[in-house]
Amino acid sequence: MFRYFSLILKSSLRNRRRSILTVGSIAISLCILGLLGGIYRALFLGEATPAQALRLVVRHRVSLTQPMPVSYRQRLERIPGVRNIVIKDWFGGTYKDNRDTRNFFARFATEPEHLFKVHPEYVIPEEQQQAFQRERTGCIVSKTLADALGFKLGDRITLVGDIYPVTLEFKVVGIFDEPDRTQTLYFNREYLRESLGPNNRRRDDAGVFYIQAASAADVPRIAEAADREFDNSPAPTKTESERAFQLGFAAFLGNLKLFLMAIAGAVAFTILLVSANTISMSVRERVREVGILKTLGFTRAEILGIILSEAAVISLIGGGLGSLLAQGLCIGVRNSPAGGNFQGLATLGMTPMLAALCLVVAVLIGLVSSFIPAWGAARTTIIDSLRYSE
Repeated sequence: MFRYFSLILKSSLRNRRRSILTVGSIAISLCILGLLGGIYRALFLGEATPAQALRLVVRHRVSLTQPMPVSYRQRLERIPGVRNIVIKDWFGGTYKDNRDTRNFFARFATEPEHLFKVHPEYVIPEEQQQAFQRERTGCIVSKTLADALGFKLGDRITLVGDIYPVTLEFKVVGIFDEPDRTQTLYFNREYLRESLGPNNRRRDDAGVFYIQAASAADVPRIAEAADREFDNSPAPTKTESERAFQLGFAAFLGNLKLFLMAIAGAVAFTILLVSANTISMSVRERVREVGILKTLGFTRAEILGIILSEAAVISLIGGGLGSLLAQGLCIGVRNSPAGGNFQGLATLGMTPMLAALCLVVAVLIGLVSSFIPAWGAARTTIIDSLRYSE
């Protein structure tokens, strides 16, 4: 087929309007498939980083919204293999106007003296880390959040609580960088405890405990020991890896794997029908041309190969454009407020393997959709081809 490449290319673009529309429809469909594939890979096929592989999350077994006593910390620390522990309490609340989605970001009350031990991948200047530990009303924000909302050192931030009935005033004392590029604010949970007052029952509650294990081999043993420790407690626990904890949020949407696969299948089937209809129209217009090619000595196999190659060229162009569009969408979703606050989407993007898979799918769709029309054209006799008229 290489010697007929120029013929194949010219024939593919002979009806430019139809070719452009076909390429566009394939590109949009492959863009959707690429985005769905990127989400699936980021959520279910991504591997934990070395730091994540050492972390476990301890939460209430019934629900993430149910707190646990702070006293659980001492009992967790006694489990062999536990290196460090940090408490994180989801504060929620309102920053400026909740109607603006840019103002939604993760806000955690935590322990400044333990946070960077459990999260060694967080990068922050030493003086800013010391300021966070020293200043009770100080807070630190991720670089992603600082870039999104324009926060700078010394800025004042006010959060109006909803879960906790308090209004807190913070001063930005540090900006940290982290690989997941989430939009996150941390502040001192002692400041929250003091603001709640001595009689508030939530004063000594903890949302989740993040555990750093001494080694990856200790992780499963620590998880089992932690849950066994609190089996008969009023607040039983569920201990899981950080990766599993992140995927738990995706489970709130239902069977997300099946959902993504169903949409991908529907998109692929739709574009298959569209492509088949387009190729059929093109072949019907060229029946007499096929007869002329046969009189010039073209065999059935060559005609079949030419028509299949034309469909593959159009599909390949559409698949390439679709992969580029999908990469742009992946970047947009990753940098959106929703993506920036969900660590599972931190690696969302079109990898070379995923882009190659999209191109293979595009070519397969082109070949499958054009095979029957091409086979019919190749089998048409010279006399029938020359007699044909629409």
